[in-house]
Amino acid sequence: MGLETEESKIAPKKAKRRQQAEGGSSNVFSMFEQSQIQEYKEAFTIIDQNRDGIISKDDLRDVLASMGQLNVKNEELEAMIKEASGPINFTIFLTMFGEKLKGADPEDVIVSAFKVLDPENTGTIKKEFLEELLTTQCDRFSAEEMKNLWVAFPPDVAGNVDYKNICYVITHGEEKEE
Repeated sequence: MGLETEESKIAPKKAKRRQQAEGGSSNVFSMFEQSQIQEYKEAFTIIDQNRDGIISKDDLRDVLASMGQLNVKNEELEAMIKEASGPINFTIFLTMFGEKLKGADPEDVIVSAFKVLDPENTGTIKKEFLEELLTTQCDRFSAEEMKNLWVAFPPDVAGNVDYKNICYVITHGEEKEE
C-alpha cells in the first residue's frame, strides 16, 4: 500500500467542495484558447495595480485614472466590484468575461440582423447610415462610443463599413487572420 496523504483521506464530496471553495475545479479555462487566456492574464495584471492577486476598488480607481478617467464615483466602482461573486482573483475575472461572452448571440444571428440593412448583400453598410441608427435608436451610442467604433472598424474610402468583420469581432473577440 502507498502512503496516504492528508488530501486522499478527505471524503470525495468534501474534497470537491474544498476545491470549489478555493476556486478550483472550474471549467472556465476550457472556454478560451490559450492565447486568449494569456491576453486576459495580461489585462488582469494591468488592472491589479498593487499586485496582490485581487482586483479591488482602489485597483480599478488607479487603472481608470491612468486611462484619464479621474472622477469616477465610489458608487460606480462598488457596482463594478459587486458584479463578481466574491473577491476578483484571476479565475473570477476570467469567469466574468466568459459569462459576458456567453450572452452574445451567435455570429450568424448578428450577421442576419445586419443583412436586413444590406438588401444588395454586399457585406457592407454605409457609415452615415450605421451611425444614424446607432445614435438615434434603442440603446444609443454616445459620440465617444461612435469615435471608438470608427477607430476599431474604419470605413473604406467609399464610406462603407464591413459589418461581417464587426460581427466576427463581437463573437470571437479579435479580427480574422486573412
